[in-house]
Amino acid sequence: MTRVSVELVPRSRSGLRAEIAQVAAALPGVDTVNIPDLTRYSLRSWLGCAFARPGHRTVPHLRAVDFNPREPLPFLGTLDEHGITEVLVVTGDAPADMSARVYDQDAVDLIRRLHREAPHLTVYAGLDPYRQSFVRERDYLDRKLDAGAAGFFTQPFFDLRLLDTWADLLPDGTDVWWGATSILTEASFNYWRARNHAVFPRTFTPTLDCNRAFARDLLTFARDRQQHAYFMPVKVNVLEYLGGIL
Repeated sequence: MTRVSVELVPRSRSGLRAEIAQVAAALPGVDTVNIPDLTRYSLRSWLGCAFARPGHRTVPHLRAVDFNPREPLPFLGTLDEHGITEVLVVTGDAPADMSARVYDQDAVDLIRRLHREAPHLTVYAGLDPYRQSFVRERDYLDRKLDAGAAGFFTQPFFDLRLLDTWADLLPDGTDVWWGATSILTEASFNYWRARNHAVFPRTFTPTLDCNRAFARDLLTFARDRQQHAYFMPVKVNVLEYLGGIL
């Protein structure tokens, strides 16, 4: 059965609670909330996810570079306390504040550790269709699966043809959350093309109508394959972006 998640940024405790309440009241098709762990905000992802329980299933993002491999994992108690059984592991970028402590490990290392120390958790990994060649990214995904990942959250897509290509490259039965985000300005559009090397169809325009149309198409794509979808509203109200779709 297809699940649908909305990614909410934990800018503040009050703001996050308000967005969760808005999703619960107006987007009945959303059963999951996933929350990134962003170093510029004080609220960690697993604590933010606790705000959405028990009304939604939740998936906190975990940055592998943040956790000392020789010390206990600090989030496991919170996950157990709030019945959170799924996580998304990413390697994590170096923090802007160079005084912050990070560790020399990547997503594969943390996935392997969670598989060993918290086998009750369902651990997802990231799929980035833009950072390297198809072959290298597919090989990296195989390493994550071998380490214990149960499936993948993708970087946002903007072109259904690329979705089709990646769906064919993944092993049969892989649990995938296909992602989409809102791009509503020329600056954001240029950022995704120049910085992230994202692939757009020629028909794409940074308008709300275009973003909503792609959200519908991506949801249909996921349902047709009995996989999942997640949506990341950026600089737009979540209801303006997804109201009437979910």
